[in-house]
Amino acid sequence: SPIRSPASRVLRLLSINPPSSCTIPGIAGSVNGYHASGTPAHPPETAHMSLRKSTGDSQNLGSSSPSKKQSKENTITINCVTFPHPDTMPEQQLLKPTEWSYCDYFWADKKDPQGNGTVAGFELLLQKQLKGKQMQKEMSEFIRERIKIEEEYAKNLAKLSQNSLAAQEEGSLGEAWAQVKKSLADEAEVHLKFSAKLHSEVEKPLMNFRENFKKDMKKCDHHIADLRKQLASRYVSVEKARKALTERQKDLEMKTQQLEIKLSNKTEEDIKKARRKSTQAGDDLMRCVDLYNQAQSKWFEEMVTTTLELERLEVERVEMIRQHLCQYTQLRHETDMFNQSTVEPVDQLLRKVDPAKDRELWVREHKTGNIRPVDMEI
Repeated sequence: SPIRSPASRVLRLLSINPPSSCTIPGIAGSVNGYHASGTPAHPPETAHMSLRKSTGDSQNLGSSSPSKKQSKENTITINCVTFPHPDTMPEQQLLKPTEWSYCDYFWADKKDPQGNGTVAGFELLLQKQLKGKQMQKEMSEFIRERIKIEEEYAKNLAKLSQNSLAAQEEGSLGEAWAQVKKSLADEAEVHLKFSAKLHSEVEKPLMNFRENFKKDMKKCDHHIADLRKQLASRYVSVEKARKALTERQKDLEMKTQQLEIKLSNKTEEDIKKARRKSTQAGDDLMRCVDLYNQAQSKWFEEMVTTTLELERLEVERVEMIRQHLCQYTQLRHETDMFNQSTVEPVDQLLRKVDPAKDRELWVREHKTGNIRPVDMEI
């Protein structure tokens, strides 16, 4: 029985019209691959490529003569996935035409750079996701190193603030100097608070975000891979059934011709038997193609829904990192403002430094007498 295009179900989620479908030989259903609207699609050539010609309607599968083949191929099968043939494909609309969506650009397999076969488009998306997870982890480690530097810096500032060098400076300059040392202690506290906030508001969220991400990606990988394996298995069954049908049709044709020219003693019963076998082989082929299309439909739907989920997760990851890096810059600005507040008293006291006044105060406190010596008289 005909199957409905998987795109028609998926596109309900996307709220757009389904793309044009391509006919799958042997049944009256359709399966949608992806090709850009108005642009001929040329899937990459591989050693596993096979052209599939239209076999006509189902009644011809069991007829006494081979089905009449059309002059051009309608589909092309690459690594067990059926695409419209580049020369005859109908126009297909992108699933999300206004976006560069994952669900539109990763249907074909890509040649392995090392030349060891091909890599599925979905595998490339998974690799990108896992790389993004690794980058997020490395960013967290980077912030951790920044925290260590801040903590060490704060420790050294606090230690320096306790140093006794020049502690005996007096007057307004002495007060300014004492404030310089106190500002170091205040600054040390600012950097300690900055490092603590970096840990709680930047490093920790980056590290904890999607902790089970790798495990979830492995489940997705296995699920899509299993569907692809099932599709490959169904394709092998189709090829076997197609070969069996060809053999049965040849046998029926040969017996029919022998009977017509009376080169054989075959009876009409033999012809009927051969026709039944040919018809059965045609029915088997239709069943195998139907099962193949169901498998491809399921793989298609899971590819779309899963790639859209990967797309959502990627947007979520990037936005999450952006927000926390913005938080980092905000904390850094606040640290600068707090540091500025620690040196403002130093600036104020430095502006008040007055050597003349200091001298007056010191003289008043330490003077020993204001009567000057005179010459001795004889």
